[in-house]
Amino acid sequence: MKRTALVLALIAAAPAGAQLLPALPPQIGALSERVLGTVDRVVDTAPETLAQVRLDRIADLVRSSRGAVVRDDRGDAARAGEVVLTDPGEAVLAALQRDGFRLIERTEVEGLGVGYARLAVPVGVRLDRALARARRIAPEVAADVIHFESGDAAAPAGAAPVTSAAAGPVVGMIDGGVADPDVRQQGFAAGAPRASDHGSAVAWLIGRGAPGARVVAADVYGRDPAGGGAVAIARAIGWLAKGGVGTVSISLVGPPNPLLARVVAAAQRRGMTIVAAVGNDGPAAPPAYPASYPGVIAVTGVDARGRVLIEAGRAAHLDYAAPAAGFRAPNARGRMRVVRGTSFAAPLVAARLAAIGRARVDVEAVKGRGYGRGLVCGACVTRR
Repeated sequence: MKRTALVLALIAAAPAGAQLLPALPPQIGALSERVLGTVDRVVDTAPETLAQVRLDRIADLVRSSRGAVVRDDRGDAARAGEVVLTDPGEAVLAALQRDGFRLIERTEVEGLGVGYARLAVPVGVRLDRALARARRIAPEVAADVIHFESGDAAAPAGAAPVTSAAAGPVVGMIDGGVADPDVRQQGFAAGAPRASDHGSAVAWLIGRGAPGARVVAADVYGRDPAGGGAVAIARAIGWLAKGGVGTVSISLVGPPNPLLARVVAAAQRRGMTIVAAVGNDGPAAPPAYPASYPGVIAVTGVDARGRVLIEAGRAAHLDYAAPAAGFRAPNARGRMRVVRGTSFAAPLVAARLAAIGRARVDVEAVKGRGYGRGLVCGACVTRR
């Protein structure tokens, strides 16, 4: 039981913020790698436990956010004190304001023309109750739900600079910030862009899947305790679309959201290919978004033996698999760390799609059980 709890803690740490662990002495680092290697053996009989890890992660975020994050009416993490309405009409907005909601802003996602309004909930009313109250007027109102990063890293190894190439396909990413001055970045949260371990690893992996790729990064976390919200991700997609980025990797997971669904569809109509990880909450968890939105390329991850990660989440559909464990990627300080999680599979697939196109990716994809259309980029990373 203690060993199971330890392993689940390692898995849970990924979506809770996907922070890389601090440098450890060599002997302890080696031990942590061996512990990660036991994940499949320890938790393969307990998918329900992984689902519980997801619930615990939400509870931990709510507790640690100092009031910035609360639960919505479905139990998901969301920005406190706000509701979001997509393409609101004047009459609906007026009715909500008469009922005590205060208009924060009414705008549109730049580059895609999808309108939305943010409203503060009535004073003294909890978010879950405010949502129920607002839906009597506007059934499509939603919370600004939080999305979690879907990967983690363990033991340290040698140093490796995070560098971007000068030419090649352009690949966008929506994540934390990247520790590379050559990567064009834009912030969509307080304190962003801010270099993060997770974002730096994802950017580096794009370069592994498409050597010479130019990475454009949207940081939706920054220093905001409520970072990763649906509004921030929607704005990031709009910014990338306006900039002409054709392929975007998103290694984040959360619940469905009406605004984000509209923005994803609008970006796809403009020709954008969105690639998203299915998360690490196990098969008993709800379908992960944005991977589950129609047309999004949903990606799962495999270990060094080609087995789908036992903690891999699920989506409404599955397109590809890619390596997601047993190799190293750099953190924000350029230190190579062992990574694990579907977060690290999505950028490999996005990079291949940007580099050679879907038809050729389908040809090179290796067929296998649980791989969707196939395993992509199997040789793109060096196993530890």
